[in-house]
Amino acid sequence: MEYQEDDYLLLSGIQHFAFCRRQWALIHIEQQWEENIRTFEGKVLHENAHNNEFREKRGDVLTIRAMKVSSRSMGISGECDVVEFHRSENGVPLQGQKGLFCVIPVEYKRGAPKKHDADELQLTAQAMCLEEMLFTRIEHGYLYYGETRHRVEVVFTEDLRGRVRKLFEEMHGYYERNYTPKVKGNASCKQCSLQNVCMQRLCDDMSAEKYVENILKGDLE
Repeated sequence: MEYQEDDYLLLSGIQHFAFCRRQWALIHIEQQWEENIRTFEGKVLHENAHNNEFREKRGDVLTIRAMKVSSRSMGISGECDVVEFHRSENGVPLQGQKGLFCVIPVEYKRGAPKKHDADELQLTAQAMCLEEMLFTRIEHGYLYYGETRHRVEVVFTEDLRGRVRKLFEEMHGYYERNYTPKVKGNASCKQCSLQNVCMQRLCDDMSAEKYVENILKGDLE
C-alpha cells in the first residue's frame, strides 16, 4: 500500500504516539499544544540543528542538517536533524558527489536517555524513510542528548522496524477516524506539556457529565 502526500502524517509524531496515544491525538488531531520548559529547551536544541539544510564536508564525511524525508509506504514526512554521509565502498551514490557513501541519521534530544524507547522509534522511522528514498540499507544511527552531550548508538533491528510500521498504521487509523483515545493516567502525566488540556480525569472511569458536575460542586482541583 502507498499513501498519497495529502494523507501523510508527521514523522515526529511517532515519538508522541509511543509515549502516549492521547497526547499524540491532542496535538496532531485536535491541534492543541502547550509549551513548558522541556518543550522550549527541546525547540532551541532543534533550531540549532536545523539550519536551512546546511551542508558541511570534512574529509570523507558530508553532513546535512534539516534534511527533508518521506515514505510513501508508511505515509509520513518530516525532517532529520542531521544526516551524515560517510564515504564507503559499500555505500550509495549521491548527486553532485564523487564516490559512494553510507548513511547515518543523527537525532538531537534535550535531557538524557529515557527509560522508554520513543526516541529510538523516531530515529528508526527516519532511517526507514532514508532507505526508501536512497535505495539503501541503514544499519545504525545516533541519538545525541543535550544534557549528557553524548551520542548513543541505535541499531535498527527488525523488531524496531516492525514496531515503527505497526505504530504508523495505528496512527493513520486514529487520524482517519478523527479519534482521540482514552488512556490511564500515570506518573509521566505530571511532566506532560498537555496536562492542563488533557482532562485526564475524563479517562479515569469518569463520564463527561460527572466531570462537569464535580466542577460545579468545586470537587475537582
